[in-house]
Amino acid sequence: MATFILWIILLIISWPIAFLALLLYPIVWLLLLPFRLIGVTVSAVFDLLVSIIKFPIRILSGKSALG
Repeated sequence: MATFILWIILLIISWPIAFLALLLYPIVWLLLLPFRLIGVTVSAVFDLLVSIIKFPIRILSGKSALG
């Protein structure tokens, strides 16, 4: 919603730049998509490593996975 409001303000201030931004947005999104996928993958690997490291502690302490 904030992006849309900023685009409306840009449209009021300078409509050619606003339409150029509207046309370039999908291209920029496609160019940044691989970096987002890499970020999600790295985050998942770190979460897996933390879970593997904390697993013996959880077993020995008797805590459930939900608590």
